[in-house]
Amino acid sequence: MPLKLNNSYMTFFAITVVLFWIKTYAAYQIEFKLGIDNNLQKFLLFINPLSSALFFFGLALLFKKGTKIIMIVTHFLLSFLLYANIVYYRFFNDFITVPVIMQTKTNSGQLGDSAFSLMSPFDIFYFTDTIILIILAMKVFNKLTETNKKSFKIVLLFSITVFLFNLGLAEKDRPQLLTRSFDRNYLVKYLGTYNFTIYDAIQNIKSSSQRALADSSDITDVENYRKANYAQPNPVYFGKAKGMNVIYVSLESFQNFMIDYKLNGQEVTPFLNSLAHDGSTFYFDNFYHQTGQGKTSDAEFLMENSLYPMSQGAVFVNKAQNTYQATPAILKGAGYNSAVFHGNYKTFWNRNVMYKALGYDQFFDAEYYSMTEENTKNYGMKDKPYFKESMPMLESLKQPFYTKFITLSNHFPFEMDPQDSDFPAGDFGDTVVNQYFQSAHYMDEAMQQFFNDLKADGLYDKSVIVLYGDHYGISENHNEAMKKVLGVDEITPTINAQLQEVPLFIHVPNVKGSVQHQYGGEVDVRPTLLHLLGTDTKDYMEFGSDLLSKQHQNWALFRNGDFVSPRVTQINEKCYSTPTGELAVDATTCKDIDGKVKTALQMSDEVVYKDLLRFYKPNGYTPINPNDYEYLGPKGSNTAKGTKGN
Repeated sequence: MPLKLNNSYMTFFAITVVLFWIKTYAAYQIEFKLGIDNNLQKFLLFINPLSSALFFFGLALLFKKGTKIIMIVTHFLLSFLLYANIVYYRFFNDFITVPVIMQTKTNSGQLGDSAFSLMSPFDIFYFTDTIILIILAMKVFNKLTETNKKSFKIVLLFSITVFLFNLGLAEKDRPQLLTRSFDRNYLVKYLGTYNFTIYDAIQNIKSSSQRALADSSDITDVENYRKANYAQPNPVYFGKAKGMNVIYVSLESFQNFMIDYKLNGQEVTPFLNSLAHDGSTFYFDNFYHQTGQGKTSDAEFLMENSLYPMSQGAVFVNKAQNTYQATPAILKGAGYNSAVFHGNYKTFWNRNVMYKALGYDQFFDAEYYSMTEENTKNYGMKDKPYFKESMPMLESLKQPFYTKFITLSNHFPFEMDPQDSDFPAGDFGDTVVNQYFQSAHYMDEAMQQFFNDLKADGLYDKSVIVLYGDHYGISENHNEAMKKVLGVDEITPTINAQLQEVPLFIHVPNVKGSVQHQYGGEVDVRPTLLHLLGTDTKDYMEFGSDLLSKQHQNWALFRNGDFVSPRVTQINEKCYSTPTGELAVDATTCKDIDGKVKTALQMSDEVVYKDLLRFYKPNGYTPINPNDYEYLGPKGSNTAKGTKGN
């Protein structure tokens, strides 16, 4: 006997809404770790998909023809958005924003392997309700009575009422949710993924308009802030590296817990361990990455501009046309030639555009390397052949030079070709974590090879060498395995914060080094380096402070507004004791640093979003023109005006 239901569009609409609501709530519970702390937040998480479902599916009621098809297509598109967020969250512990979608136009060809590795056959669940709707539309609701615009008006009114009720409760639990939140987890927890996407689109439009409305007076507050927070260079180290070459190396996805870590009694990174304890290298063991959605490109931006990355998307993609006063441009005044070495193609992360804005003279990308199948994996050139082939190009540069090397092998999902490593994998019940040890060991061997080559050709004794981890490699989604790795019963909020530590090594020839325990982040490296080179940064708009200065701000913030310091750590606006990991008895102990963190992020965002550096010229600085640079490859021209190509 055939199933009989009220044969109307409103019945089909109601079924569509309920199925989608249940599916979304299930995804919240299964896939996302949103930090639900009380019953009100539990209730908000339950109801927040409803207003979006009512609104978007309600739009189909405006059409007299094709209503079912429009409703099903809308259901599929929203389901796809949810699933895209699920896959993205599985690695990044973050949600997709409009700028991230724009980035995929630049990086889509490079992201396939990582994305597929995060998918599961069970993910068909997130599209099962779409399939059910199609069957219902064909078998049960094949002949529907017409709808009318009155139905839409009722649904729209109900949708707005639910949203305002949702927002009111959210503001009660988290005041200034839409104006003072740097953390997307909050927005999704309180408003849902779909309302967050609408909010994000509005914020993106607002961001685009900020530059047009800015004027020279907007830089005044930033300038005053900078003067009040300037840390004077340490006279013991100021100018100790004057005139030396600079070699930066970005250690892909390398976290600090690997330093001195032994797997079955065997050191995973013996060479980097030796640098940490050789007495001639500064090793910072409380140094944190501060990247956002731009990951490696955000780390580059932080290191060379001492500005914080964007809260959504990546500066390299979304703000590449801005005016910057980056380290390569600053050092031109001291006679430096600059170059980047990268075993991937120049368009990845929009580097061919952004590097011009930073003032890089030369860009040696994949076109300069032997990109054979044997030499490549994941995102480009394997580290060992990459460094080997880079040496002749490095040696050809006019000295003094400022250079950057971007490693790629130690990248998620960390799988190694068998011929590249005989180091054993971990045994922690998680393939990604297990492979991380092999991948990190391979990178360590590549770094030792690079250092040996630098010593052989005499560059080691003429160069400041800076090695830094760009961002985390193992996300919170692998915490079960990480408990075994670290030998702890639970990954607490403070332990998770500590897992955001990345190593920083600074080797300065003829300068005694040591293990440094002060807290800092990637934003602090530029003033540290420039002071070592004898360039005072007091006139530059930067938000870091010299790590070697006696006035260094001894804390590090994260892009979402959390922070760490020797005494207290703030995570999700909860204050913890850093030494014990316990909730602080007096929550106000975090208040002082919290205010500084929020102000720093707000001021940096003013500079980036409004492109304020176009209104400011530091004393002694000669502005660059990005149009003077061309990166045309080995057969063309790879030069800036006034420099020699290859």
